[in-house]
Amino acid sequence: MTVNFTPTQILAGAGALLVLFMVWRYSARKARRAAEAACASSPVVSLAGRVLFTGAAFTGVQWLVITHVHNPALVLVVLGVPDLITAYVLTRALTVTSLDTTTRRRGGDRR
Repeated sequence: MTVNFTPTQILAGAGALLVLFMVWRYSARKARRAAEAACASSPVVSLAGRVLFTGAAFTGVQWLVITHVHNPALVLVVLGVPDLITAYVLTRALTVTSLDTTTRRRGGDRR
């Protein structure tokens, strides 16, 4: 069985994924207070869910473009953008830009 998608259908699917992602982000922001009150293991589960959702979205879009579009430039963009995002996030996470120091609430800074 062969599935043939038109470029319009592919863009509609990508748009639907984008809308779903934006709705999900909006609900995550509204639920921030509840997440802060939850136990310490909850953020790990939330992070794992976000990673899995984003990975599935990237994989789905990449699969659609690679299998149904025969434009080398579009394939390079679809494969390159997630790599750039990953490189940016890892660079930010692994780069130390300042030292974390404790500050005093009363009495000012003692030297």
